[in-house]
Amino acid sequence: MPSELTWRKAIEKVLSASATPLHYNEITEQIIAEGLRHSLGATPAATISAQISSSIKKDGAASPYTRVGRGIYSMSKGHGQAAPKQKLTPDVSESDETEAQYEIVSSFGMFWRREAVEWIATPRLLGMQQIGATPVDFNKQLGIYLLYDGREVIYVGRTTDRPLGKRLFEHTSDRMSSRWDRFSWFGLLPVSEQGNLGALPATFDAAKLIPALEAILIEALEPRQNRKRGDDLAAVEYIQRVDPEIEKKRVKATLDAALNKL
Repeated sequence: MPSELTWRKAIEKVLSASATPLHYNEITEQIIAEGLRHSLGATPAATISAQISSSIKKDGAASPYTRVGRGIYSMSKGHGQAAPKQKLTPDVSESDETEAQYEIVSSFGMFWRREAVEWIATPRLLGMQQIGATPVDFNKQLGIYLLYDGREVIYVGRTTDRPLGKRLFEHTSDRMSSRWDRFSWFGLLPVSEQGNLGALPATFDAAKLIPALEAILIEALEPRQNRKRGDDLAAVEYIQRVDPEIEKKRVKATLDAALNKL
């Protein structure tokens, strides 16, 4: 079995084969789809963003990558892809901070299913950034959450003194217990490549707080007149993974039912 490509080789292979610039999320999805990397870690999209940003910052004009827009890249001229046409108006220079989409909200999950969680005092809230990535347990995440009855928001809560898993567990036995079947959450604790949650930042930049709040509202409420998703949440969504304990119980129940018929 051939060894997997390095992150840089995999990125260059995908960008060189693309006729158009790609967002680093798209690069990540293509790398996974083509099987160029098997060791993905918990935050493959963040790893790819960091690889490209680091090259551009460190290597300058010698970098094989060109930033076309926020989080969007192509291969530089002479590195497998033609440079984009010259614009009539100059671009506004972007700081390195534009690539860091984890300034306020580090991660979020949308419309996770209540039935996919084993509800104990410390439930496992498992999510993956992409299929094949290392699952992350968001049980101890801090931030904001919403409870849904179908698609209707029926409750908004915060996790400060008690983490996300604990707060949601409480809602399985309080006055809300029979009223919700899905939940969304927006977390502030950063996620490492190994899938561990870090510490809460001591302060937040006010200039970054406003767009983060706007992005949360757009994602959570999905207003019809907003044509795009919240910019600061574009790269940090985690898809839910069913708790393996639930799968084990389903298998056991199936076996028990089959044995009872004998």
